[in-house]
Amino acid sequence: MGLFGGDKIKVKMRGATDIAYIEARGPYGKIPYGELYGRLFGWAKEAGARPGFTTFAIYATCPKETSEADLVTKVGIPLYKASEPKGDVKVGQLPEMEVAVKKHQGPAEEYDKSYSELNKWIADNGYQISGPAMEIFTKKPKVKDGKTIIYSEIQFPVAKK
Repeated sequence: MGLFGGDKIKVKMRGATDIAYIEARGPYGKIPYGELYGRLFGWAKEAGARPGFTTFAIYATCPKETSEADLVTKVGIPLYKASEPKGDVKVGQLPEMEVAVKKHQGPAEEYDKSYSELNKWIADNGYQISGPAMEIFTKKPKVKDGKTIIYSEIQFPVAKK
């Protein structure tokens, strides 16, 4: 159980969302998320785009099938008003999709446990994963007792078996 609870898993429909993102390569723990989010919000201000308040990461490659050096993560922000891409900032759309969701409100070290619980729930409830994992960060991380506390929703696109 995470530090603050939130172990309930549910399936919900995500609406289509315009997004801006930067593709990062390499191990998840070495991606400069804060720097990339800063660049995205800077691009949005300069481009006249209207960003949402949350941030996200889409893990486009599977760590069980891909070497750490070749992992691809789309680090992004939702957009209420899109604009033209520039440099390494890309613009796209996440389609409408059904997702299984687990809140993670605890130490970063507990992510594996949260992912395992979500994967087991998906399999036990007649679903199959139909796309890459996404993490929607609902609050900025905090440090408590020397541990980084992450506030996120882990989402997997799913389909009934």
